[in-house]
Amino acid sequence: MAEFLHTMVRITDPAKSRAFYEALGFRFERDMDIVRNGELEATNYFFGIGGQEAVLELTFNHDERMYELGTGYGHIAVGVDDLAAALGELAAQGIEPEREPYRVREGGSLICFVQDPDGYRIEVIEKPGK
Repeated sequence: MAEFLHTMVRITDPAKSRAFYEALGFRFERDMDIVRNGELEATNYFFGIGGQEAVLELTFNHDERMYELGTGYGHIAVGVDDLAAALGELAAQGIEPEREPYRVREGGSLICFVQDPDGYRIEVIEKPGK
């Protein structure tokens, strides 16, 4: 039996990324250094959300290399109870949506996208019933 464990994205500024994901409701759980041949190669930062533990891994490689997002990456999705309130809290921290919230189809969930400090897209979805 398989189970989903986590998603990993590479980051370039751990402090900015941590602040961004905590603003979205993720909670920092732990970090783990990767040492190869006596050299610090990378640090992994693990975050949980809601009742889920360690579902997001942010990896910072210490060699200062940069990354391209690639064309295959889509987004991470986060559910909130009140999208307007969540966007207000994010705006207070300097995080703005790509565009105003919208519905993909009539009667569908209200959604919008924000971008993390490295340009990864995060879909913020108002949970059904709102």
